[in-house]
Amino acid sequence: MQKKVSIEDFYESTHHYVPESVKSGIGHFNVFKLDEFAGPKPKPMPFNRRDYYKISLVKGKSRVHYADKVVTIEKQVMVFSNPQIPYNWERIDEQLTGYFCVFTDTFFHQFGDLTQYPVFQPNGNPVLELSDEQLKSITPIFVRMLDEINSDYAYKYDLLRNMVFELIHSGLKMQPAQVALQSNSNASERISGLFMELLERQFPIESPLQRMGLRSASDFANQLSVHVNHLNRALKESLEKSTSILIAERVVQEAKILLRHTNWNVSEIGNSLGFEETAHFSNFFKKHADHSPAAYRKLEIV
Repeated sequence: MQKKVSIEDFYESTHHYVPESVKSGIGHFNVFKLDEFAGPKPKPMPFNRRDYYKISLVKGKSRVHYADKVVTIEKQVMVFSNPQIPYNWERIDEQLTGYFCVFTDTFFHQFGDLTQYPVFQPNGNPVLELSDEQLKSITPIFVRMLDEINSDYAYKYDLLRNMVFELIHSGLKMQPAQVALQSNSNASERISGLFMELLERQFPIESPLQRMGLRSASDFANQLSVHVNHLNRALKESLEKSTSILIAERVVQEAKILLRHTNWNVSEIGNSLGFEETAHFSNFFKKHADHSPAAYRKLEIV
């Protein structure tokens, strides 16, 4: 993967200028029609993380690659992209249409924490296929965004924040099972939240020289100043998985990303993920992914 794409990079590549609100760092929001960016021969989008948030409404057959997953879209989709998860689009139809908005986390400073919403969390589901009825309810929100951002109303950005929240909550209502998991904070959930933050902070792995530091349950327990058994009980209570399983799942996810989207050899990938021996990494990966790293890479290339 290349370095993380910044909001400045986005404007330089698409508009050849950077808005003052981006340069100032006070918070930025914008909304666009996808048709202006997805012509007959658009440049391929690199599989990368961006340092900004993006919500897209796309009509047409396409394939979304995010983290270690691939989702084929037959008709229309809404996608919530965040700075933690790498992604790209693979167009299947000749022409894609729709809308997307981009915004920085500072745009919501003092207005809420976007990372509390499952659609923007690493283990959430950011790709939502829409029915025709859902498309009819989501499309007007983007149309209102376009109208509002072109208005001279002094408080238009307050309205635009509300519209972003409207999109977020519309998405959450489409996945009630995930929302139901969100409950009032308690001690176990607080410990679980801190654990997940520490786990995610080690990613992305962007260079073969980078090395994952916290690899075992005891590593995380020591960092959080709790007994490893207490950490394990908290995670099982709130996330229904053990510490070791959560670590393993995230390591496998990053390994799949690196195997699919880099040309690093298996030894380099294993070393960056904290494995001293390539054989240990290969055995670990095969146990959790049902294929050796080399076989998985070959399957993905094919």
